[in-house]
Amino acid sequence: MNRTNAGAALIGAGVDRVDGQPKVHGQAPFPNDVTYPNLAHAALVRSTIAAGRVSRIDTGTAESAPGVLTVITHENMPKLERGPASVLGPAPISPLQDDLVTYHGQIVAVVVAQTPQQATAAARLVEVEYEATEGVFDLDDPRGELRVNPWGTGGQRGDAEAALASADVTFEAEYETAANTNNPIGLFTTVATWEGDTLTLHDSTQWTSNVRTGIATLFGLSEDAVRVHAPFLGGGFGAGLRVWPHTILAVVAARETGCPVKLVLTRPEMFTGLGHRPRTKQTVRLGATRTGELVALQHYSTLAIGMVDEILEPVTLISRSAYACPNIDVRDDERRLNIPTPGAFRAPGAAQGVFAFESAMDELSYRLGMDPVELRLRNFAEVEPDSGLPWSSNGLRECYSAGAERFGWSERNPAVGSMRDGQWLVGYGVAGVSYHWWQVRCEARATIGRDGTAVVRSAASDIGTGTRTVMTQLTAELLGLDLEQVRFDLGDSSLPWSPAAGGSGLTTSLGGAVHVACGALLRKFLGLAGGEADSPLAGCGIDDVTVTNGRVHRKGDPGAGESYTEILARHGLDELTADGEATPPDPRQTRTALTPPFAVKFAEVRIDADLGILRLARLVTAVDAGRILNEKLARSQIIGGTVGGIGQAIFEDTIFDPGTGRVANATFGDYLIPVNADVPDLDVVFVGRPDPQTPIGTKGVGELGIPGTAAAIANAVYHATGRRIRSIPITIEQLF
Repeated sequence: MNRTNAGAALIGAGVDRVDGQPKVHGQAPFPNDVTYPNLAHAALVRSTIAAGRVSRIDTGTAESAPGVLTVITHENMPKLERGPASVLGPAPISPLQDDLVTYHGQIVAVVVAQTPQQATAAARLVEVEYEATEGVFDLDDPRGELRVNPWGTGGQRGDAEAALASADVTFEAEYETAANTNNPIGLFTTVATWEGDTLTLHDSTQWTSNVRTGIATLFGLSEDAVRVHAPFLGGGFGAGLRVWPHTILAVVAARETGCPVKLVLTRPEMFTGLGHRPRTKQTVRLGATRTGELVALQHYSTLAIGMVDEILEPVTLISRSAYACPNIDVRDDERRLNIPTPGAFRAPGAAQGVFAFESAMDELSYRLGMDPVELRLRNFAEVEPDSGLPWSSNGLRECYSAGAERFGWSERNPAVGSMRDGQWLVGYGVAGVSYHWWQVRCEARATIGRDGTAVVRSAASDIGTGTRTVMTQLTAELLGLDLEQVRFDLGDSSLPWSPAAGGSGLTTSLGGAVHVACGALLRKFLGLAGGEADSPLAGCGIDDVTVTNGRVHRKGDPGAGESYTEILARHGLDELTADGEATPPDPRQTRTALTPPFAVKFAEVRIDADLGILRLARLVTAVDAGRILNEKLARSQIIGGTVGGIGQAIFEDTIFDPGTGRVANATFGDYLIPVNADVPDLDVVFVGRPDPQTPIGTKGVGELGIPGTAAAIANAVYHATGRRIRSIPITIEQLF
């Protein structure tokens, strides 16, 4: 099935978002826009200690407050089982199951009232007394349980210790990354309503299917009895990948009161209720020949997790295959602390791990007296290092060459502190990036109606990345239609199953399913028309035809064909529908490695020689993400991720008070994030080719913006000043 007319330009073109106008006109229904008759509202009561137990809780005054319908605590909360694990790991934990407190801000009660103001006022009337114990807040505190490589994401290849002992040149350093909080602009909301034993949820989630499965399991329901809506989301960045306690409590509150219930988190609650990028401490040891070939690599990380929950965060995973190195030893450990449960945050694990590893590579380049780009190219992995299989596609070399040319790397004076512009010290830095390959099973359903328009459906979410738009483009190309003739429905768990919008995997997973569904639909049309002797498509198979302008016709002969509407009308059908399911490729069959996307970051910084003020001048990102379905939206993803990387590098730090464990900066007034004045010229260049391991040739792009940004900036700071920064965010105190 081919698309041969000008419509083929739909793919790759900078098409505007198909949902852009509804969003700017205020017509896009976000979860917090949802309302019902007789809607009640919930407000949360959170603990003021980080460790201990609730010794007494008095809800009497709150229950008698105006408008209050119920107050739920651990004393009257239904007992629920833990939910199922997902392909992303941890299972949801039900709140209010006992009196144990494990972090400051943990939910200890929920108040439901007729208005949000009444619920908030009554929540302040709940009296809670505690038996506090001493909390554990430090990653080095041995009182916190140390879990050694609990997920098995580490591993060894060769003998790293022996290779380090015999290496010509060795390097070792420790690095730290701060905790960062996702903070999407849209406050997370759940609206729950019951009709008998059937539950409808409107939820701020990146994965409607997972919420349906989790809630159904927790409440002993069939999945068919739960429907989750999330057609629009005000940002997620990983915060919407789990079933969080507030969603469970909204369901309980709706069942207990018999009313639909809306629960909207406040901004401070977004800091304690939706996870965060966990703080890490990392050690990197490198061994190399005098000419720069890596012979040994060790990368160990310890990350902070909560006392009772789980988190899958493979910090060192990318180091296994970033470069050609015969001897590898990587490991991810966890230490339990009295902090809120961490969770996925854009490029989880990679954002922290690439900072440490690419900083270490930069340090090694100076120790060797070698250009940092040259060192990385010298260790380019010609095949996938773990499996030895050839890459299905790898444009990393092109990323270095195209990015260096775009940035002007050749103008760099290699001497540290040698580049200056008046009072400003100027530094250039670079970092290489890849991201975990991620794709899972996905389903889609395609329909063409008597009016010639197509509707494609899947439970997938569009979290603002443009999934609706690129899938509309892809459908239009595959079915030979104009964009205006295609509608893509998503964000509803009752639609065909889809994985999460996260991990740079949805476009490839969903796109594969759409490809299969559209192919199956075309076969159905050919089955109707091809079996009729008087049809111009008689005897045609899928490889004999192409589609243009709403018509199926023989290749090379546009006149020998029929429109979808003609075929439907002749057979008295209102529409024709086909389902499609895509599964990840099997390396044993393809004989190629499952190849991730790649990128290279180039940064220019300027630092006031007297005051230590840091300014970013330029950032260039060169990207190999396979086939780019919409360059305008893909560029936007890289730019947005890079801004997040700037935040990680020089601004963002979720501060836990060392005495109480309270998040000390849980507002936008205190938690620093980049604003327009902090963001320099951001340039993006795409290289590479469509990847043959997937039917649509994509490899994912959304995560590539953040990893490497902090490392490139820190490496540029060293080039400018001679000060090696091994802990982020970079502060003026480190530079002054």
